[in-house]
Parts: sequence; C-alpha cells; structure tokens
Amino acid sequence: MRGAESIIRCAESTSRSLFITGTSKGIGRALALHYLNMNMEVAGFARSESSIEHENYRHFRADVSVEAEVISAVRDALDLMPSPWALINNAGVARMNHLLLTTGSSFKSIVDLNLCGTFLFSREVARAMVRSRKGRIINMSTIAAPLTLAGEGAYVASKAGVEALTRTMARELAPHGITVNCLGPCPVETDMIRGIPDDKMKELLARQAIPAFATVDDVAAAVDFYMSPTSSMITGQTLYLGGVW
Repeated sequence: MRGAESIIRCAESTSRSLFITGTSKGIGRALALHYLNMNMEVAGFARSESSIEHENYRHFRADVSVEAEVISAVRDALDLMPSPWALINNAGVARMNHLLLTTGSSFKSIVDLNLCGTFLFSREVARAMVRSRKGRIINMSTIAAPLTLAGEGAYVASKAGVEALTRTMARELAPHGITVNCLGPCPVETDMIRGIPDDKMKELLARQAIPAFATVDDVAAAVDFYMSPTSSMITGQTLYLGGVW
C-alpha cells in the first residue's frame, strides 16, 4: 500500500490523471483498473470500445498507428485532463512468422502499431507534460527483443526500436522534468499469446532465469515503480521481467 500512496502523492503534485493505450483488453485494461482503484483519473485509448465502467474513466477510440486519429484523441483527452502525470504506451501487436514468409505489409503494420504508435502518443502527450514540467512516460517492450526469438523478426525489430526511442526520448525530455522508461514483460497469460504453440512457449519460458509466466500484477508493480517518486533519477532504462540478458 505504501507504493500506491507514494504514486498518488507524486501525481497530486501535478494531477491525478494518466493516459493508457490499449485499454480494451489484456494488460492495458488491467492497468487501467489498477490505477482507477487508486482513485486516479484514467484516459484510455483503443481501436475498439472498452468494457470499463468507472466514474473516473474516459475512453477514446483511436488507431495508434494513424497520426490524425492519435492527434484528435489526445486533444479530446487533454480537454478533460489537461495535465496528465503519466503516459503508458501499452498498445501493440505480436505475430509469429518466419522471415521468408513475412510479407512487407505485415512487417510494416507491426512496426506502425508498436513503434510508430509509441512515437505518436509520446509526442502528443509529452507536449502537455512539458508545460507542466513533470511527467512519466512508460513504454512497453518484450523479452523477445534481447532474446532475438526466431520467427518474431518484425515484432522483435519493432520493440527494439521502442527501446532505442525510449533512450532518445529520455535525453530530450529530461530537461523538462520528464522521465521515459521501458518495461519488457515476459509472457503474461493474455489474448496476445494464446495463439503461440505450447512447445514454443515452453522453450521461451526455459530461457528465463525465472521460468514462469508473469501476472498482470507483476507488470503493474513494475509500472508502479517507474511512476513513483523513488524512480525520479531513473530514465532511459528497460526493465525485463523473468530474468533475461
């Protein structure tokens, strides 16, 4: 509970609001509920509608890979919550396919969603954070990036790009009191991994120092740390769950 209280105190110095992408399901939805339970205001973004019903939740429809939709959705959210404390770039997609079987359009769509979407939302929300001179941006990577998993070339490339973008953004936004960090979850039992064959999943888990699935609570705990005052000197870093290197 102490961690939750510190996040709330830190947020109250600017506002109690945060923006989260990909809140219609999975980790994004779980994170939205986690922070709503802390009595924070959450603006959620997704291509589809959300099932979240809470007085402090506002939902905005947007495809994170379409610049015009991102600009419009963020503008509408800022009209209601003009000084967001944090942005969690959670929206993304994972697809498995061998290099020789991956089409150009499939590769591009993965990069557009995972990397370009992170860039677009960060740019739009960071402009508001710069005015407040405080904020946290948390991007989502994956342990597939350091493990360079075969059959996930497009996904790995897009997330490696997110990690590099995180480091660059951290340097550019540090003078404005904004930290930018990245979280690389190991497999979490959500819709994103349901189509992965069991043998492939067992092989992946075996490469982790802690050979087990993470939970959404594990992810939330790491995000809590990045959002807390105790992480104010940490920026440009990627934290992997499960123990990989």
